[in-house]
Amino acid sequence: MRQVVDVEGVLVSAFVMNLGLALCTLLVLRAALSWFNLWRFVWNPPLAQFGLLICLVGLYTLML
Repeated sequence: MRQVVDVEGVLVSAFVMNLGLALCTLLVLRAALSWFNLWRFVWNPPLAQFGLLICLVGLYTLML
């Protein structure tokens, strides 16, 4: 992926785009984990969500 993405004439860093995509994915994952009641297996949910966010940003940076 390019270093800078042109969105309607505004130059946006590719990292910001990856972060936005990771946040959207995290919202879906949070809903799914709540729906299946899997948060009960997690000791500290905010810390787990932050870890998931970091992993998703890294994954999207490598993939795109």
